[in-house]
Amino acid sequence: LDTTSSSRCSSWQRFCLSVNKLLLSFFQDSNLSVHTDNPDLTPCFQNTVLAWIPSIYLWSALPFYLLYLKHNKRGYIVLSVLSRFKTLFGVLLWCVSWADLFYSFHELLQNRTPPPVYFVTPLIVGITMLLATLLIQYERLRGVQSSGVLIIFWFLSVLCAVGPFRSKIMTTAAQGHVNERFRFTTFYIYFALIIMELILSCFKEKPPFFSPVSTDSNPCPELTSGFLSRLTFWWFTSMAILGYKRPIEDKDLWSLNEDDTSKAIVQQLTKEAQPLCTSAKGPGKLLLGNQKLCLEDKKHNRKPSFLKALLRTFGAYFLIGSFFKLIQDLLAFVNPQLLSALIGFIKNKDAPAWWGFLIAALMFICAVLQTLMLHQHFQYSFVTGMRLRTGITGVIYRKSLVITNSAKRSSTVGEIVNLMSVDAQRFMDLVAFLNMLWSAPLQIFLALYFLWQTLGPSVLAGVAVMVLLIPFNAAIAMKTRAFQVEQMRYKDSRIKLMNEILGGIKVLKLYAWEPSFSEKVLEIRKNELRVLKKSAYLNSLSSFAWISAPFLVALTTFAVYVSVDEKNILDAEKAFVSLSLFNILKFPLSMLPQVISYIVQTSVSLKRIQQFLSHDELDPNSVETKVIAPGNAISVANASFSWGKELKPSLKDINLLVPTGALVAVVGHVGCGKSSLMSALLGEMEKLEGEVAVKGSVAYVPQQAWIQNATLKDNILFGQAPNEQKYQNVLEACALKTDLEVLPGGDQTEIGEKGINLSGGQRQRVSLARAVYSNSDIYLLDDPLSAVDSHVARHIFDKVIGPDGVLKGKTRILVTHGISFLPQVDHIVVLGDGKISEMGSYQDLLKQNKAFAEFLRNYALDEDIREDEPTVLEEEEEVLLAEDTLSIHTDLADNEPVTNEARKQFLSCTNQLWCVILQVKLTVFWQYMKAVGPVICFVICFLYCCQNAAAIGANVWLSDWTNEPVINGTQHNTAMRIGVYAALGLLQGLIVLITSFTLAMGGIKAARSLHAALLENKFHTPQSFYDTTPTGRIINRFSKDIYVIDEVIPPSILMFLGTFFTSLSTMIVIIASTPLFAVVIVPLAIVYFFVQRFYVATSRQLKRLESVSRSPIYSHFSETVSGTSVIRAYGRVKSFIDISDQKIDENQKSHYPGIVSNRWLGIRVEFVGNCIVLFAALFAVIGKNSLNPGLVGLSVSYALQVTLSLNFMVRATSELETNIVAVERIKEYSETETEAPWAIEGKSPPQDWPSKGEVEFVNYSARYRKGLDLVLKGLNLQVHGGEKIGIVGRTGAGKSSMTLCLFRILEAAKGEIKIDGVKIAEIGLHDLRSRLTIIPQDPVLFSGTLRMNLDPFNKYSDEEIWKALELSHLKTFVSSQPSMLEYECSEGGENLSVGQRQLVCLARALLRKTRILILDEATAAIDLETDGLIQMTIRTQFEDCTVLTIAHRLNTIMDYTRVLVLDNGTVAEFDTPANLIASKGIFYSMAKDAGLA
Repeated sequence: LDTTSSSRCSSWQRFCLSVNKLLLSFFQDSNLSVHTDNPDLTPCFQNTVLAWIPSIYLWSALPFYLLYLKHNKRGYIVLSVLSRFKTLFGVLLWCVSWADLFYSFHELLQNRTPPPVYFVTPLIVGITMLLATLLIQYERLRGVQSSGVLIIFWFLSVLCAVGPFRSKIMTTAAQGHVNERFRFTTFYIYFALIIMELILSCFKEKPPFFSPVSTDSNPCPELTSGFLSRLTFWWFTSMAILGYKRPIEDKDLWSLNEDDTSKAIVQQLTKEAQPLCTSAKGPGKLLLGNQKLCLEDKKHNRKPSFLKALLRTFGAYFLIGSFFKLIQDLLAFVNPQLLSALIGFIKNKDAPAWWGFLIAALMFICAVLQTLMLHQHFQYSFVTGMRLRTGITGVIYRKSLVITNSAKRSSTVGEIVNLMSVDAQRFMDLVAFLNMLWSAPLQIFLALYFLWQTLGPSVLAGVAVMVLLIPFNAAIAMKTRAFQVEQMRYKDSRIKLMNEILGGIKVLKLYAWEPSFSEKVLEIRKNELRVLKKSAYLNSLSSFAWISAPFLVALTTFAVYVSVDEKNILDAEKAFVSLSLFNILKFPLSMLPQVISYIVQTSVSLKRIQQFLSHDELDPNSVETKVIAPGNAISVANASFSWGKELKPSLKDINLLVPTGALVAVVGHVGCGKSSLMSALLGEMEKLEGEVAVKGSVAYVPQQAWIQNATLKDNILFGQAPNEQKYQNVLEACALKTDLEVLPGGDQTEIGEKGINLSGGQRQRVSLARAVYSNSDIYLLDDPLSAVDSHVARHIFDKVIGPDGVLKGKTRILVTHGISFLPQVDHIVVLGDGKISEMGSYQDLLKQNKAFAEFLRNYALDEDIREDEPTVLEEEEEVLLAEDTLSIHTDLADNEPVTNEARKQFLSCTNQLWCVILQVKLTVFWQYMKAVGPVICFVICFLYCCQNAAAIGANVWLSDWTNEPVINGTQHNTAMRIGVYAALGLLQGLIVLITSFTLAMGGIKAARSLHAALLENKFHTPQSFYDTTPTGRIINRFSKDIYVIDEVIPPSILMFLGTFFTSLSTMIVIIASTPLFAVVIVPLAIVYFFVQRFYVATSRQLKRLESVSRSPIYSHFSETVSGTSVIRAYGRVKSFIDISDQKIDENQKSHYPGIVSNRWLGIRVEFVGNCIVLFAALFAVIGKNSLNPGLVGLSVSYALQVTLSLNFMVRATSELETNIVAVERIKEYSETETEAPWAIEGKSPPQDWPSKGEVEFVNYSARYRKGLDLVLKGLNLQVHGGEKIGIVGRTGAGKSSMTLCLFRILEAAKGEIKIDGVKIAEIGLHDLRSRLTIIPQDPVLFSGTLRMNLDPFNKYSDEEIWKALELSHLKTFVSSQPSMLEYECSEGGENLSVGQRQLVCLARALLRKTRILILDEATAAIDLETDGLIQMTIRTQFEDCTVLTIAHRLNTIMDYTRVLVLDNGTVAEFDTPANLIASKGIFYSMAKDAGLA
């Protein structure tokens, strides 16, 4: 050892060549390190820089990491074997390092002075190892299961030790003996230990102890997964495999992480929005403890911003993602530099081979790092977006429960739901790209900087082209947006029309009006497709610009570069490096304008949300609930109320004392403020002055029953604990027992939105039952008896409300029109014009002989009167939403039951349905191709091949050009080179243009034919289909699925073909330049294929679950908004918030794995792409001698681009497979069975048929649908021409079915019907239906002009129409309208009263005036006056016609020729009314009930 010690200078000063000379030494010895086939690093470099790198990393990361650990505690982890070994090895490492240190001291003592580096390095390394060991334990105490910081540290240590390891082996081998045995040994021990540590640190610890016990049945594995698993999203693999094996269901979804739940997020957001709320007005309690949520600071008149609250809540988390993005942006520019090094290496024939391998390895490492960083960034961004949506939705929901009525009126339910769906969604979309705002300029700057270095000022030419393309693209985008708006308009009107058609399909069939409406729809559709075609032209222009842009940029740059100076030579390095830089530039340049437009849209949304959140809130203290004069339940003193601060008071000077336990009736004329009084007592109105006190719990029955979309039982329990005995009593009292027998599922029947499958009376009784069950102290009943039949009303009054009812002893306030009940109440309050005109008992008021006596005299004439009081508050707004929410809303219908039977079918078929759809069969693609046209499909594929051939040609030509020999410092034929390059490139652009044109045309052709077939079929579908299929589901075909076929499938096909051919051409180019590559393609393709299959299967189901779980959020929300007064009255606000949160979480549970599935896919697919880069570079290095630099540049720059197209190809296949289902659904609905033909050639009846009007039923039976019981059983009867027949019978006796059979809406099961001797089953449906006239029970009007509603085919002259209007008593109304016959009826005739609608139907009948009139009498909705008018008109105008009337009120048919009594589908009695009363049968008992016998 002596020799070595003397060779080491013994002086301390030379710190192994002091560190500043250190790098110098690295380059001085570059012959030793670089220009050799067997490189090595200087010992000095090994012992300093290399040894220090890991230490520097760990110490610099430490403060941040400790800070993080301090804030994140998860409970500690029990000391495990793994942890013990890690600690043991750490201690050993420290010992080994310091053994070196002590050895150096030992040498000192022996007077061999080692250089100082032998003291410094072991000291530093030893302390660092000790730190790492302590960190292992500290992490264990903080509950960290897998530590990224340490994994990176051990990885760096191993990496930095590999060099010295190799060089020690090499020197020993060269010298043949070992120098410095001791250090040699310690180093090997050290090396072995750090490798062990690296391996051990990759395993994860057990979950922490004492962590809050999670009750999750299915926790998300992310929290417990290791660092590497999180980095590569490996923990998602189990879900991907599961989704591939079988359809994923709700129970397979992981529960949300704590930080992503609504509860956590909304709480944090409301806390941040807190400072915003020091407002004086309307201290709404936002129901999270006592937090308020109003965003208006009235004192300073400065609106605090909701944006700040959002930033404070979500900003920090988002910035982590931005940090990853920064690293990724910088890494993006490393590969072009490495490419230039690689080309340089190929040029330099005597460079050592290991250079090339090193460059290839670096390219690969850089690409992998870039992938990992990018996806971490995306994960953070998307999760932020997801949380934003949760937060905004939650805050809006909470706010909607406390806003005042005037605020609620300023925005409809639809608009508020839009805030939730559309605007919150916009935030979500924006956040994903928000980082581009700073990242794009950074990338552009860096790219330009490197380009300038490569090509000098000529770059500016290329940049100029790029900048010029931006306004071009922007102009196209603006124009497209305009087209989109126009097309949305057509689409909305088409959906609206379809909605009405489907709603009134029965009426259309009865009137035989289908052709006219079909024409209207097709007219709109034609316009819609016209606009689509225009925007398709624009889109193909923009894709032309997009594909040609990089090429044009390259062309101008190279052309300018070569022409500026003869000495400028375009070699492979310059050409391909600048090409890859231009490719980097392409993305930020296209993204910037997009991000900016996103920001503009989102700022609009922000304003809307902020405006909504700054609405006034109800003042919870307007009604005093604690203090009240003893003995009273309600007291109102000198109070005035209005519906909004700015409106005039609706109730003035109200003084009212209600003793506890009293029954008070409130009466008065329409619109005198009865319902307002109820609202005032609930605290729903603005109290302008006075005092209101209500003592005790309140139950409220609104005038328009509010029914939840839940089971009937849930509607009645309304969150109370179930009590069977009490529940049965309530059902009994509210007369619901009989209804439960009729309903398919009893009290477990799901009730559709707004109580759609209950009749008005049933709804009202359910609403009443809810109140009775709640067992409150005070009952506010707003006219609950008006919607039910009179005998039911009597029952309810006696059993529930009246002095002996269930509620006796409770305080009851009853708004009523039923005069017969008034004598039994304790007090009567008479309202008139918002004031209390008189109060007192029934007797007192009669004696006073004022307004009340007058009221009685008017109304007592007809007890059965029903007035339709227009409710001020709850006009049921039709929710017409923007496109996306429309589809969501109609999606609801996809899980809305109609009858139990349909529901069972639906449930059983749902499972099969999805299994079938999952292998989206090739047949569906084939169907779509047939719709497009097979020839067009072939042409498109051919054009794609040409386009890629041209692109490859251009690039091959470029690589050939760069290899042209340089003579006297210049290249020759540059002009020819540029010319061919330009021609090939422009050819490619041109083909792109033609391709996208053809594709768009094919797509539109398919869209047209598919829609036409669907529409045609739906008009020919029998009524039974509409009875069993929810309208929403059919509308969904016309809106969502047609939209997909119009606008989603063609672009997905374009993207798929584009990426597919790009990937293909990449492979071709790489194989052509380095044939060895073909070996690797097969394994890579297999990996790619599997990843793609797993992803597509799983992500599609996650998307499905996501859209299925999204609808309930909005439907629950719109339900809540329409029922806020009920929810508040029952004090159920908190639980409704919980329900909403739970629904949002359910949705996010499927949304989150959806986000992760994209990351999972991205990392795996990009890894395949990175391998392609690696092998392309590797084989280029191996085949170095046979390759020229141009070819290498070509193949590697192609490989660098392939990642993107591989990634998009999977997305495109997934999109296509998801969306092509629309074609299948539309096909399925275009092929449902049809009814009989509308007209049968040669079988049409004579022109004047039916001339006599005789109707004969011969042994006639019918049923609604196959598999159901007969509704009419063996009817035999004959009606002579001109007879007036009344048809009566209890509910369900088959009265309406009889009329449906005449029109063949129901076909005969056996027997036949003859009209004037013609068998109706043998003629076309339209021939039959257009010769009969019906006045249907519920008057259906369509939106359009009044004229269109009377005469859609324009068959009659104006005079005839006016005549009909005059006879139906509408002439005065219509002529008073400015637009007369062109008066626009709104949807469903909302702007006409029910009576007027009924008269319009009468006018229709008068216009048609056929020999047979069927009159289906309206039930309770109609007022007596209109009824009288109709009866009178029919008696005069139709005296010589056969009239069949289905009567609900017997007094109308007492003077008819004969009366037919049906019972259970058979003829019970058929004779003149007088004879029937005499025979004391069924008719007699009915007449007796009605007081007519």
